[in-house]
Amino acid sequence: MDPQQLRTFVTVVDHRSFSAAAQALGYTQSAISQHIAALEADLAAPLLFRRPVAPTEAGERLLEHARPLLLRLDAARADIARLRQERPGRLALACTPGALTPATALALVRARTATPRLVASVRMCGRAEAVQAVLTGTADLALVDGAVAPSDPLPLPDAAPLPAFPVSEEPLAVLLPATHPLAGRPALRLADLAAARWIDAPDAAVPLAQLRAAAQSDGFGHQLTYTGTDIRGLSVLVAAGAGLTTAALPAAKDLPGIAAIPITEPRIVHRTELLHPRTPTSPTAELLDALRPKQSH
Repeated sequence: MDPQQLRTFVTVVDHRSFSAAAQALGYTQSAISQHIAALEADLAAPLLFRRPVAPTEAGERLLEHARPLLLRLDAARADIARLRQERPGRLALACTPGALTPATALALVRARTATPRLVASVRMCGRAEAVQAVLTGTADLALVDGAVAPSDPLPLPDAAPLPAFPVSEEPLAVLLPATHPLAGRPALRLADLAAARWIDAPDAAVPLAQLRAAAQSDGFGHQLTYTGTDIRGLSVLVAAGAGLTTAALPAAKDLPGIAAIPITEPRIVHRTELLHPRTPTSPTAELLDALRPKQSH
């Protein structure tokens, strides 16, 4: 299979249009059609319905392989580029919403101050996007957070080639409206909240599927989905009574209209890890050293 034909196929599926895919890739629509026809001939199977544009059963199966294959190809290109120390004057950090701490921000500012021509940037995004950004070279580092048992590593998507180390572990809290009947409790059991109404915010809080697994419950239903990474925006919805969510306890204490109650059962914590390439550029290596826990030296 030709990688470019695979990329064309994925782009057509994502855009649901041959013409939109041609515009996105900078090809003619005829070239897009030729790529798809060649791929279908190679695999001896129809991959796309044409009207409307949608993957066939074979196309759906190919998608399962194509996305990780293309990600690995992009990751290989970025890994080789780092060996040549490309972009030494850039320090790009991809960060999930609960992972950016004052200590991390201070280290980034110091790195920027120490190298006046360094172009530094921070991009807030979801977990999968943060990991992929480092894999493909659009970011130099990723700070990723999540909920796990104490001392357990985060289950990260497609992160096999990326070294990682823990930056912090903090208590995980349930966020309730300040007027909620449970708001005055010193601690809460996660299973006792399984029947409550939750907000599904997979990129800004612990995914509900993970809470179900931790509490061994089929509950944690939701009537509202929050798409985005703004924790304060999510907290406004919680304060208004739209549902419950989770956050690291220290970060949630000052949110207006919110009660942040630590979870005592099961034993889960809010963990932040720093992911980095095997061959970091010089500015990246300096920030890594600043953020690495001292006891790990």
